[in-house]
Amino acid sequence: MANGDGTAPDGRGGREWARHWRNPDLPGLDLLRAHYVRHTFPRHAHDGYVIAAVTCGIEEIGLPGATERAGPGSVVLINPEVPHTARAGAPEGWAYSTLYPARDLVAEVAAELTTLRGTPGFTRPMVMDPEGARLITEIHRAAEQGNALAADGLLRVAVARMLRQHGGPLPSRPVPGAGAGAAERARALLEDRLADPPTLEQLATGLGTSPFALLRAFRDRYGMPPHTWLTDARVRRARLLLAAGTPPAEAAVAVGFTDQPHLNRHFTRIVGVPPGAYRRERTA
Repeated sequence: MANGDGTAPDGRGGREWARHWRNPDLPGLDLLRAHYVRHTFPRHAHDGYVIAAVTCGIEEIGLPGATERAGPGSVVLINPEVPHTARAGAPEGWAYSTLYPARDLVAEVAAELTTLRGTPGFTRPMVMDPEGARLITEIHRAAEQGNALAADGLLRVAVARMLRQHGGPLPSRPVPGAGAGAAERARALLEDRLADPPTLEQLATGLGTSPFALLRAFRDRYGMPPHTWLTDARVRRARLLLAAGTPPAEAAVAVGFTDQPHLNRHFTRIVGVPPGAYRRERTA
């Protein structure tokens, strides 16, 4: 059970804590600073990028085809829509300072400060870069002190550093085959019906395929089965509603959760803070 301030007991005599927030003078950037011990992030993906500096302990990140272990001085780099999990890789858990820059912000920095062409991305999911990690923690410190000018300048330096040293153009999406095309149409249908989704069988029948074939194609295309993707999509939509000031109980119903406790459970697991704490940081 999380506390009202977004922290939770870690069950080992200490406390987990987290702050997930946005400085209104830094558009296109979300920030998370946290210490987790027992918390486990289920498979999920982000609309934008993840740039995280681990400051103590070990974070274990589950990525498609690999698991990375990130310790102090390392920087985790995850591109948009890459499914991943995260959990503690050591008994003491891990602490980190995370930046979630929007795609437009990263594209702007890439165009202005690097020679990258096309859609910018990171070529490695984890690098050892103490100086880059220090920059990320300085961005957090400046933002928390209300110094948006310094935070914005440091942010652009940090993003440019990561792109220059560990960046490249994201590969173009291949023309989808029959299975991938069905998966993309299924995703669009689910997105349109978050609050009232069809069953897997209904979805497959409507797309002229079998449930098993659709399940396999969806996993191949998005790295998770449809029901996991649906939960992630509901949480993403809830984040938008909460940021606009919608009360958690109303947001829960709007995105298709049966009640607020269901939203609380899934939101906290995926985002890392309860929906009430998330909303307060954006409507204060």
